[in-house]
Amino acid sequence: MNETRHMAEDSQYAIASSEVPRIAAPDLPYRPPHPETWRPRIGLVGAGGIAHAHLEAYRDHGFDVAVIMDRHADRAEARRDEYFPDAEATDDLAAVLGREDIDIVDITTHPKARVELIEQALEAGKHVLSQKPFVTDLDIGERLCRLAEDKELVLAVNQNGRWAPYFAYMREAVRRGLIGTLQSVHLGVHWDHSWTKGTRFEEIDDLVFYDFAIHWFDFLGSLIGETATSVYATRARAAGQEMAPPMLAQALVAFPGGQASLVFDAHAVHGALHTSFISGTEGALISTGPDLADQVVEIHTAEGVGVPALGGRWFNDGFAGAMGELAAAIEAGRTPINGARENLSSLALCFAAIASSHGGGAVSPGSVRRISD
Repeated sequence: MNETRHMAEDSQYAIASSEVPRIAAPDLPYRPPHPETWRPRIGLVGAGGIAHAHLEAYRDHGFDVAVIMDRHADRAEARRDEYFPDAEATDDLAAVLGREDIDIVDITTHPKARVELIEQALEAGKHVLSQKPFVTDLDIGERLCRLAEDKELVLAVNQNGRWAPYFAYMREAVRRGLIGTLQSVHLGVHWDHSWTKGTRFEEIDDLVFYDFAIHWFDFLGSLIGETATSVYATRARAAGQEMAPPMLAQALVAFPGGQASLVFDAHAVHGALHTSFISGTEGALISTGPDLADQVVEIHTAEGVGVPALGGRWFNDGFAGAMGELAAAIEAGRTPINGARENLSSLALCFAAIASSHGGGAVSPGSVRRISD
């Protein structure tokens, strides 16, 4: 009894916050990158659903789309008329790949059709930006990476979440060592994804992990690289959901000296919330807000807490960032941070989570080479 009273009375056992001074947040390069002088000409292949985000971002950020191709010519023409009236619209892929003035081919189609299109574009001598998720088979992804390398071309993936302002700022803070050695990464997304009912997305059994959560696996991968040792994940149907795929998913990721968690409540009809907490030996980063666009970032160190005044939004700065990083890397002769080979490690985390959520045990990243598409 005496020991119990001592513990209750001793303030060191209480979890309490204290006042910390406000400081100026570090100025970090989080905005979408651009090449310094080169203005590549872009050919977009696939004018369907997500293409509008690509084209709007390219138009608003000054990129040059010279041709838009879709197997439905009227769809290509509609996108052309809305975003790049001077561009060519066509239903002929060969007409795109045969143009000597096209530097980069942006492929926005679904995964099944994408592999062959990437191969054809690389064989034609074009740099390629692939829509995410990159591939459903890591060995095929490796083959595409080798093909690009053999032809001295750059293959990158449109992991646009990397240039969401809050993710980009936090990534740069970690990369520059501003919070010391990484200890933990905890990401939570609670939102209503039931709009996918009746759409093609409902056909994806692992909709939450594969199609949506790949952004968060990729963000985690950008922080920890290939160091993850295991992934344990679960998925479940939410009470009251009418969707075919399970709308609840979560994953625990272990890496040397640290841990990560990713939680997705995709049937949270009320009280939408997105939070990120990143802890290091010398500080922490916190981002919170009601959705993917409205986020406030804090950086906590021994000196105090800083709140950067971030500009821009995920949609569509993220899409401009993916293309801008590819173009800037080509100009500088370096590997883009959204390069396809690096993206394979993000997919390895995702595939391991999917396998774990079906099998009930921890899975080593990279041991699951493919998932059904």
